[in-house]
Amino acid sequence: MASGNGSDDGKLVSLSGQPIYHYDESPPGLEAIQGEMCLEEISAHIQAHLGPIESVFHEIVSDLVHIDVHWVPPNEANPFHRLVTSGMSDLPMHVPAELDGLKHLELMVTLPPDWRVEQEAFQDEAWYWPVRLLKTLARFPHKYRTWLGWGHSMPNGDPAEPYAANTGLCGAILLPAVTAPEEFAALDIDSEKRIHFLAVVPLYREEMELKLRKGSDALLEKFGAHDISDAIDPARKNVAKKRFGLF
Repeated sequence: MASGNGSDDGKLVSLSGQPIYHYDESPPGLEAIQGEMCLEEISAHIQAHLGPIESVFHEIVSDLVHIDVHWVPPNEANPFHRLVTSGMSDLPMHVPAELDGLKHLELMVTLPPDWRVEQEAFQDEAWYWPVRLLKTLARFPHKYRTWLGWGHSMPNGDPAEPYAANTGLCGAILLPAVTAPEEFAALDIDSEKRIHFLAVVPLYREEMELKLRKGSDALLEKFGAHDISDAIDPARKNVAKKRFGLF
C-alpha cells in the first residue's frame, strides 16, 4: 500500500483527501534491465555536493533497473553517512502529464556516524535495512508502472512491520534532504532529462496514520517541533504517539 501515488482506480482516499493505493504481488510484465546510463554524472554530482564516494555497492542480480548504492562516509563538511542510489532514474516513472518534469528520481538515506556501513555488517538486518529500503523504493515505480515523489509514503508491508528488530520504524516518506545542500536536489543531464533527489525518511505507524489523516504538512509540523530531520535514528522519538490520551 502506498499513499499519494499509484496506478489503482484512486477510489480509496485518506481522511486528508490523499489517495491510497494497494498493489498486488504480481507486477506487470518486466522490461529489459536498464543500468548505469547516468552513472558517471550521478557520481560526479554526489561528490560535488556530499563528498568523496568511499565505495559503490553494486547489485549482482537486478530486476528492471540496476540499482547501485553510493556510500559517502562522514567528512569535514558532513557528519553523516550518505547512501545514494543510481539507476532508478534510468527509466522514467509513470507520472501524471502535468508533472512530466518529475519523472526521473534517485533516493538517499542519511545515517548517523556510528552506523556500520560495510558488507560484513550488512549480514545483520539491523545495519542493512536502510539499503534494502532504498532498493525496494527505487524499483517500486518501475515494477508497478507508477511514480514516487515529494510527500509520498509507503508502509513496510500490509500490515506494516518494523524494518528490523531494533526499531519500531515501519514505513517511509519521501522528503527534500534538509541535511544536504540545496544544489544536491536536482541534476540536469541534458535539456530533456533532469534527475531529482529525495530523502527517504522512515516513519512510525502512528506517524503514517497522522499523515493519512491530516496530510504531510501536519506531520512536518511535528517534525519541526521535535527537530526531526532526514537523518535516521532507529530509536528516535515518535512524534505522533499519544501519551496519556494526548499527543
